[in-house]
Amino acid sequence: MITGIDNLEMSSLRARQGEKWSHYSNDVIPAWVADMDFQLAAPIREAIVSRIERFDCGYPVAARDTGLPEIFVERVAKKFNWPVNVSQVDLFNDVVQAIYFGLLSLSDSNDAVLIQTPIYPPFISSIEETGRQLVTSPLVQGVEKYEIDFDHLESQIISAKAKLLLFCNPHNPSGRCFTKTELERLTNLVLEHDMYVISDEIHADLVLDGCTHIPLASLSSSIAERTVTLMSASKTFNMAGVCMAFAVFGSDDLKRRFKKVPRHLRGAVSALSVAGVSAAFNSGEPWLNAVLERLRTNRDLLFEHIKENWSGIRYLGNEATYLAWLDCRQLLADHKIEQTAYQFFLEHARVALSDGARFGEPGIGFARLNFATSANILEEIIQRMDKSLQAHCA
Repeated sequence: MITGIDNLEMSSLRARQGEKWSHYSNDVIPAWVADMDFQLAAPIREAIVSRIERFDCGYPVAARDTGLPEIFVERVAKKFNWPVNVSQVDLFNDVVQAIYFGLLSLSDSNDAVLIQTPIYPPFISSIEETGRQLVTSPLVQGVEKYEIDFDHLESQIISAKAKLLLFCNPHNPSGRCFTKTELERLTNLVLEHDMYVISDEIHADLVLDGCTHIPLASLSSSIAERTVTLMSASKTFNMAGVCMAFAVFGSDDLKRRFKKVPRHLRGAVSALSVAGVSAAFNSGEPWLNAVLERLRTNRDLLFEHIKENWSGIRYLGNEATYLAWLDCRQLLADHKIEQTAYQFFLEHARVALSDGARFGEPGIGFARLNFATSANILEEIIQRMDKSLQAHCA
């Protein structure tokens, strides 16, 4: 039996010193930043503790000697049917760091970089902070899921002369896991317009149902040669504070471009991250399977409750991730609420969500809810939000 997933105690969570549980006062339940509440898988915990007990926290061996590229290559071949050579893989502290490296390596100042909003906020800030031109092509909210507007996407590529696409699949915050047909159409546009892609696939292991994750670079050698794929154990195994990410370079040219940025700007991969990620990939699958089952149950509970009880809030469900994207625009308009959805639920429910506006202009009027917690805590979140809606929107 896998422990530490169900019946979590709020008091234990509040003792954590990470950002999620320490940012707000104790009367607030945090459901915002993308950490799961579940306890670490036993093999990960044991590997890290063993390192500490041996006082083995000195400089780690070089990335090529950790064995991690080999473990990673074996994992993606098995899980995604994606053959990758060990020589294509490099290590970074985290995915966001690698995105910054990619922007500096694959584009020049003032080059246009295209993103699909609403989007993970560091996509926006990384483009702005590296002096690139931010170009957006919003996803379209369909009847059942968010969709790519390919005509608009191509028009933005052409008008802005975009050099680079920052792509997110599975998509944060919409919860989409894009299909092979969608990815092939996207590939055709990238190749036709001579673009590069940085593909953030950090949620690749967190597909819930209805879709299979397909690495963009796995579709053909042509798209692989223009793509840097970023993955990590951090979201999958709830160890974002034990930093490490993998970059897969689809060509030697892409790898050379990255190496032009001084390597020491990356910092060093820590001894504890080597131990934790190795244990996660080698022995963490039973824990992950149990977590995925809990996430599916939580997603279904939230979806049905919103549909039946929260008029004015629209939620299309998640194919992947544990981040529910809530469209609260009708709620705010119908009840003339002069707050964001984030502010409303923080003040009246004492539940902290993520403010949709941070995900780009199409996120205004939205909020993101992290449902990666035990059933008892998710039920408390829902009950608090229920009461706030009943009291102020009846």
